[in-house]
Order: sequence, then C-alpha cells, then structure tokens
Amino acid sequence: MPLNLRPRVPARAKISALGTWTPPRLLTNADLERMVDTSDEWITTRVGIRERHIVEPGMATSHMAVEAAKRCLAARGIDASQVEVIIVATVTPDMFFPATACLVQDRLGAKGAWGFDLSGACSGFVYALQMGCKLVESGAHSKVLVIGADTMSSIIDYTDRATCVLFGDGGGAVLIEPAAHGELGMIDYYHEIDGSGGCSLYMPGGGSLHPSSHQTVDKKMHYVHQDGQAVYRFAVRKMVEAAETLLTRNNLTAADIACFIPHQANRRIITSSAERLGLRDDQVVINIDRYGNTTAATIPLATETALQEGRFKRGDLILMVSVGAGFTVGAALLRWEI
Repeated sequence: MPLNLRPRVPARAKISALGTWTPPRLLTNADLERMVDTSDEWITTRVGIRERHIVEPGMATSHMAVEAAKRCLAARGIDASQVEVIIVATVTPDMFFPATACLVQDRLGAKGAWGFDLSGACSGFVYALQMGCKLVESGAHSKVLVIGADTMSSIIDYTDRATCVLFGDGGGAVLIEPAAHGELGMIDYYHEIDGSGGCSLYMPGGGSLHPSSHQTVDKKMHYVHQDGQAVYRFAVRKMVEAAETLLTRNNLTAADIACFIPHQANRRIITSSAERLGLRDDQVVINIDRYGNTTAATIPLATETALQEGRFKRGDLILMVSVGAGFTVGAALLRWEI
C-alpha cells in the first residue's frame, strides 16, 4: 500500500536568542610589553587591540561554550532539555575526541540532543549558523544551539610578537528556531574555501601528519603560524567579495544594511573592507579593541556589542562576514527577529 505522504513545506529559520561569555582575566597591551618586544602604540596602531580575555588554567573551550549557552537559553527562557541539536564551531576543542559538543551537551543537561563539532576557523560560527538554519528549515529540528568558542591562548606562542598580540579567548551561542509567520530570519548565505592558502595560517603539529612528539614540541609546531601579509590581503579582498555577492544577489545596497558584523581579526581589515563596500561608520561593528581575535567567537561577541550599543533593532537587516584559516570565507544575510 502506498504511503500517504505530504510534501514538506520548507520553513524559515531565525535566531531567537543570543548569549556570550568571556573569562574575566584580562591580558592588556601593557602586560604584553613585559612579555615580548612590543608596545601598546604598535599593537593599537597595527591591529587596534587594547586588551583580550584569557582563560585561567584548567578552563577549556567547553567551559566557555557552556556559559555562553546558558546565557542564550536563559534569554530565550527555555530549559536545556528542549535543545535538539548542538553544533560547536571551534579549532581549539578540549581534546581530539570526544567532540566538544558532547561535553557541552552533558554539562548543560541537554538530554536527548545530538551534536557535533565544526572546524572552520574564524568562519566557523557563520558555517555552523547556516548548518543550524538548514536543520530547522528542513523541518528536521525546531531548536538548534549553535556555539562559536575558542581558547586561542592554548595554541599561542607568547614569545612570538607577531601572533601573541592578536588573539583572545571567548564564546558565543545562538538558538535557531523556525521563524513565525511574517518573519524572514535567515535570508541568504555565501561560503567558500581556498585551500591554497592553508600554509598562510595554520598549526602544523598534533594531527595525523605530525603526531605529538618531543620533536614537534621542540619545533613549536603546536602553536599558530601565520603569514600576516598574505592573510591581510586575502581577508580584505574576500570579505568585500562575499558581502557584495549577497547584496547583489538580493537586490540590496550597502545603505539597506543596518549593521555590518565582520570577523574581528584586525581593525585595518575591517575598516578597509567597510570603505570599499561604501558603509558608514555607524553601520560597522568593531569591538576588537576589547576582545582581540577570538576566532569562532568574534561574530557572536560583536553581535552582542552591537545590541548593547543599540546599533540595530527587530526587523533590521544584518550582514555577517568572516574570513579564516584554510582559507575559509563565510557570509550570512539575515533579518533580526528578536
């Protein structure tokens, strides 16, 4: 007997809640001046950072992810037991396995939820956001928790002045749910990778190619290695291209965007991209001075900052854009529905 199946009508997905968390300990430029050959003037001029949050010993990515998730669920007013899926975007998992999502699920008490980790570097949150939205749009799930969290201090060489000034630790979470009638929520996305840039920003040690050993430790292969100029050039070009792609595809201009939320890697990258897009200063969110580059956490943290500063309101169009190691490129166009 044939099954009586109805075609599923695609749903729309929206962000229904946001929560962020950063460790209270600060590492300021003055602190770094005592650790490495650098200066506050050099750091603020070159990258725009004044301070960054750093975890205490014994704290890992899962701890920050849980704290951000708790705040997100509290903002929505629901219990963790209602969460169906947990996606954790990170390049600094607590360990290779189990997935950090498993640790988060257990500590949250999200019984019944399944989940996984996603490695997209600085574009990880935008990638995970789209995956969460597609799970909701498909009708498979109605409450997906998307988390971006990284403990970058765990893979930074604090004798390397080129990288140690850039990164901080933090986490951010959003809840993805079906949009109500008349709501748009997530509108469009653009993702891209260019693996030829993998050698420009990477951590060579610890994987199957170079398993952990005395030799890999001695060679400092478990720290971030970066070609700053190559990353800068690619980031400015691709952030602009990704943003323009979404605007053009949706018949929008820069003037239609209430808030541009870019990955916070370098203030000069952000301002250069914004200028090329023709965005006003009041449309662009910059909080790198307070947090540094927290990798997968930068966009949720910047979204929180924008809300606190009254940069946008319900019904406004938001454009998120990121570029990260890999190279990865991610962009999301959405209407804020909270």
